[in-house]
Amino acid sequence: MNPISTKTARTGRAILAAIALLAGGMMAADASAEEVIQLTQTGCQFLEPEGTDHQYQTSKADDCNAINAASGTERLAAAKVLELKPGKYVFRVTNKNVPYELGFWLRDEDYNWKNPLDKLTKTSVSGGGLTTGKTQDYEVELKPGTYLYSCPLNPTPDYKLVVSEG
Repeated sequence: MNPISTKTARTGRAILAAIALLAGGMMAADASAEEVIQLTQTGCQFLEPEGTDHQYQTSKADDCNAINAASGTERLAAAKVLELKPGKYVFRVTNKNVPYELGFWLRDEDYNWKNPLDKLTKTSVSGGGLTTGKTQDYEVELKPGTYLYSCPLNPTPDYKLVVSEG
């Protein structure tokens, strides 16, 4: 082989390796892509679906139970429904200013935590530990259907999330 064809062969192999590396990197990025959904909790509510901070003053969950009994139905009727496509998501939830520990719970609309079959067959992602100012991620893969999300520790309304292909 002459020196020109050896150099050409090395250059060709380098180009093919670079293409393979780039293609593999793009495929890996697509396979692990997760969309981040930001949600912010203040007293007795999530800000994003309600579109406004009602400035509820709360020092315990019972305060929210009373507030939601008085205004929850009306607020929920006006709340924005979160619409997503099927896929993997990270729900990034922040406790903006609530002075006690919060959590997050996303589940199928008809999920019944008392039913052991639901625990095996339906979607439910939850966790606590959200102290004032803390942000925490909750990963979930969503299929087409209707879901609810809320905080049982800072009782909020059950906000609706709809996943569809369209």
